[in-house]
Amino acid sequence: MKKIEHIGIAVKNLESANLLYKSLLGEAHYKEEEVVSEHVKTSFFKTGENKIELLESTDPNGPIARFIEKKGEGIHHIAFDVEDIFAEMERLKAEGFVLLNETPKKGADNKLVCFVHPKGTHGVLVELCQEIK
Repeated sequence: MKKIEHIGIAVKNLESANLLYKSLLGEAHYKEEEVVSEHVKTSFFKTGENKIELLESTDPNGPIARFIEKKGEGIHHIAFDVEDIFAEMERLKAEGFVLLNETPKKGADNKLVCFVHPKGTHGVLVELCQEIK
């Protein structure tokens, strides 16, 4: 894993969260994107080398809506940038981690993504990200 790629934050309302984070970070989001397969709208902020991804559910039964219902708004996941997502998935499986998907899928911000089950990472949902070239 090369670095933390972004921190994902689940929000009920993307528009109001965008305004709040614009005030907090002193700069507007640089990108909004919908990931239909995940039932989510995303918004990205950049501060220095770091990125924040805000996530709003587009489906009341989607994963972000269920997360907010169970835990409330807040940090949803930490994403790590990887060179070779397939090799990293194999390495993690060999180490005993449980992956939430068997093959990478297209995520937001031009990335292939895979999630690691939070039960094996002290309650933290981990996302692996590889830029699609």
